[in-house]
Amino acid sequence: MGFDTIIANGRVATAADTYTSDVAISDGKISALGENLPRENATKVIDAAGRYVLPGGIDVHTHLDMPFGGTTSADDFETGTRAAAFGGTTTLIDFAIQYKGQTLRTAFDAWMQKAAGKAVCDYAFHCIITDLADAQLDEMNALVRDGVTSFKLFMAYPGVFMLDDASIFRALRTTSKNGGLVCMHAENGGAIDVIVQQALAEGKKAPKYHALTRPTTAEAEAVSRAIALAEMAGAPLYIVHLSCNEALEKVREARDRGLPVYAETCPQYLYLSLDNFDAPGFEGAKYVFTPPLREKWHQEKLWNGLKTDHLQVVSTDHCPFCFKEQKELGLDDFTKIPNGGPGIEHRMSLIYSGGVAGGRFSVNRFVELVSTTPAKLFGLYPRKGTIAVGSDADLVIFDPNRKHTISAKTHHMRVDYSMFEGIQVTGMPDVVLSRGKVVVDGDKFTGRAGAGEFLKRALYSQP
Repeated sequence: MGFDTIIANGRVATAADTYTSDVAISDGKISALGENLPRENATKVIDAAGRYVLPGGIDVHTHLDMPFGGTTSADDFETGTRAAAFGGTTTLIDFAIQYKGQTLRTAFDAWMQKAAGKAVCDYAFHCIITDLADAQLDEMNALVRDGVTSFKLFMAYPGVFMLDDASIFRALRTTSKNGGLVCMHAENGGAIDVIVQQALAEGKKAPKYHALTRPTTAEAEAVSRAIALAEMAGAPLYIVHLSCNEALEKVREARDRGLPVYAETCPQYLYLSLDNFDAPGFEGAKYVFTPPLREKWHQEKLWNGLKTDHLQVVSTDHCPFCFKEQKELGLDDFTKIPNGGPGIEHRMSLIYSGGVAGGRFSVNRFVELVSTTPAKLFGLYPRKGTIAVGSDADLVIFDPNRKHTISAKTHHMRVDYSMFEGIQVTGMPDVVLSRGKVVVDGDKFTGRAGAGEFLKRALYSQP
C-alpha cells in the first residue's frame, strides 16, 4: 500500500513505551508502525534518526481572544495556535465564557466564531459557567451530548466569575450523571477580596501585592472544599493551575482515598517564584496571573508531584497581555493589571528540559503529562494523545539535545515580553505535524489558518 508520509528511523515515545520504528501516515492518520517500512511506497519520507517521535502536545488550558479587565488577550486563534504548533502542541482546549444572563449555547457559539477560519491546529472548548439557573443545568446535558464535555467553575473573582457552593454542588451533581468533568479554579475569592481591599486602603498598589494578597491557604482551602463538594456529588473533579504545596497536599490526600480527583500545574509555577516580583519598576506586572507566583521552595514540591502522579497534567493557562498598553492599565493599582501570562509556545520544552533532561522523570512520563492524560481526561483518546494505528497523525519530531534560550525576540506569540526570558531549555521540536500535514519545519511555519478542526469530545474517562 502507498503512504502519504513515512517518518523514518525515529525513537517513538508514548506514555507506555519507547522503541525504534517508522511511522507511516495516510489520510491524516497513522496507518502503520514498524521498522523498515517500504520507502518506495511513500510520497514523502522524513528522517527522524537520533530524535524522538512524540504524540502532539495537548494544552487543555488556554485563553485566546479573551476579553478581560477592559482589554482582550493578545493572541487570537491564529497567532495562538501557530505559537502552540512551534512548541509542539497540536491540540488546544480553550474556554467559552458564559456571561451573566446568557445561555451556555450563546457562549459556545461566540467562541466557535472566534476560532472559525483562524485556528492552525485542532481545538475544543470547555464552557465557563458564571450564572447557573435551572435552565443551565439542562443546557449542560445538551452540551455534553454535542461533545462539549467539560465545564469550568470559579471559586474566585466575586461579582465576575465566582459561584456559590450550592451552585457548584448542583453543577457537580449534573456532571456526576451526564459523564462530564468540572474544572475548578480553586481560591477563596471572598476572603481574598477582603485582603485586597485592605492592601489598597494601606496604599499597597505595586504588582507584588497581587501575589501577597492571595495566600496559599486561600488556594488550599478552596481545593479542599471543591473536593468535598465533588465527593458529596459523586463526581470527578479537575483542579486547574495548582500553584502551591498546601493545595497539592489536599489533592494527594483525596487521591490516596481513591477519589477521582485530578490536578494540573503550569510551567510558570515550576520555573518562576515570588522573587520575580523584585524586578525593577513596574516589571513585576509581567508576572501577574492567578493563582500568583509562590515562594521558590514550592517548585520542587510541584516537580515531585508530577513525578509521583499527585499531579497529572501540565497546561499553560496561556493568557497573554502586552506589557505596554495592556499590563500598564494597572500602573497605579495592581488590581487593574490584566491577569495572565504567555506560555503556549514553551510548555513542551520547559517540561522536557526540567523533567527528562533534568533527571526527574522519564520521556514516557513526559508524554503522559503533556499529551496522553489530557487526552484521556477530556475525551480525546485514542484519537489524540498517543502514537497508534488509527490515531490522528499529530506528531512531533523532537530533538532531545537541542538547546534554546527563550526570548521575546524569537518567540511566535503576539506579545512583547516573555515570562521565561533568558531561560535555556534542552529539548526542542524540529518538525511538527497536524493530522499528517507538516505545520512547522525548523523555524518555518508551513501550516495555514483555518486548517484546525473543532473536536467533539467523548465523556471523561479515568486515565
